[in-house]
Amino acid sequence: MKSSIIIRNKISNFKKNLSMPGDKSISIRLILLASLAIGKSKIYNLLESEDVINTLKSMKSLGVNINKIKNYYEINGVSIKGLNLKKKTKINAGNSGTFARLFCGLVARSNKKINLYGDKSLSKRDFSRVINPLKLFGMKFKSSNNKLPIIISGTEFLRPVIYEEKKGSAQVKSALMLAALNTPGETKIISVPSRNHTENIFKHCLNIPIKILKKKSKEIIKVSGLKQFKSFDYKVPGDISSASFFIVLTILSKNSILKIRNVNLNKTRTGIIEILKKMNAKINIINTKLYNGEFVGDIIVKSTKSLKSINCPKSLNTRSIDEFLIIFLTCAKAKGLSKFKGIGELRNKESDRLKVASNFLKMIGVQIKESKDGLMIYGNPNLELNGNYVIKDYLKDHRVFMMSCVAALTLGGNFTIKDRDSIKTSFPNFLNILENLGAKIQ
Repeated sequence: MKSSIIIRNKISNFKKNLSMPGDKSISIRLILLASLAIGKSKIYNLLESEDVINTLKSMKSLGVNINKIKNYYEINGVSIKGLNLKKKTKINAGNSGTFARLFCGLVARSNKKINLYGDKSLSKRDFSRVINPLKLFGMKFKSSNNKLPIIISGTEFLRPVIYEEKKGSAQVKSALMLAALNTPGETKIISVPSRNHTENIFKHCLNIPIKILKKKSKEIIKVSGLKQFKSFDYKVPGDISSASFFIVLTILSKNSILKIRNVNLNKTRTGIIEILKKMNAKINIINTKLYNGEFVGDIIVKSTKSLKSINCPKSLNTRSIDEFLIIFLTCAKAKGLSKFKGIGELRNKESDRLKVASNFLKMIGVQIKESKDGLMIYGNPNLELNGNYVIKDYLKDHRVFMMSCVAALTLGGNFTIKDRDSIKTSFPNFLNILENLGAKIQ
């Protein structure tokens, strides 16, 4: 397979129905928790991406029996105390920050040393945000500059903690909640609101003792440890982060309509919907239902000619953190000046997405102003491209690749987009779906 693709033509108008692959965040969490349950769990529509496959392989290496049977994965849990950890256990997290950080909390009780490592991209990311609070439980870590590889040493003498999480990181919050499962007493996490899939699974699926209180702009999460839970069945809803690229593709295309079925519409993840609606995008949500604490529904989106700029409220930042690249592309076609502040967390993703977005927008002729934690975009509703553009490999950043594809298919020009393999981490069939919509990709 070639490492790059070429797009020379805009996509023609389309009217289609789609389903998205399973939500990646939920898929990874379900594998970890099913591994600690008692009995056989069945997970349907599990995302089969590199990040999720690495999670499955890692749990198998720790003694968890996992099999794919027809259209679901069967996971035979080993209980919260039953992971088979050897003296020289090595775990490859690949490119998955979610799995790597949650895994640190999952093995809090292990008194064996574990070598956790990942690929080049993941090895550049900061792990102090999980290392420091997990040390409070009694765990020990050895690493260079708080980056992978990390030697993890848990303890059978865990102690409950009170910790304030200030970054709005669901990964940190979830790592602490997983550590709390093996900790006697009550662990309390004071957190900036962020995606709450772990809380929903604890409460609505596993019946783990958990209390969630609201206090001003913070959430207080209390988890009672050493409570064993039973196996479960779960059908993973579609991933809204994956859907976002097709939402914007439709908005920026001409005379097109798209219905995306059975998408996870958890309020902590729907910032992109609110942002695009504020920009006058034609989006409707129908057939909503509540499933294990998660809102699920169908998204209907139509082409939109008159996009408006946005002064994005900071309150939407954590709710759209993975979608900002495609949001910025939408702003490039909006009328007026769009402003984003407090988005410095984008510099700590697979690539420095704030810098990547700035460079990309400049390359296609859009005026921008970049700051340490913000971006201003001077939109041009008449933006059309006819030059040659090469998008390089950004440390295996799948979202850069997918955003570039949407730009090429809606703005014109001749695009060579490198690192097609990056989409394997989150959305392996992305290009197949584009071609089914009519995209011509070489």
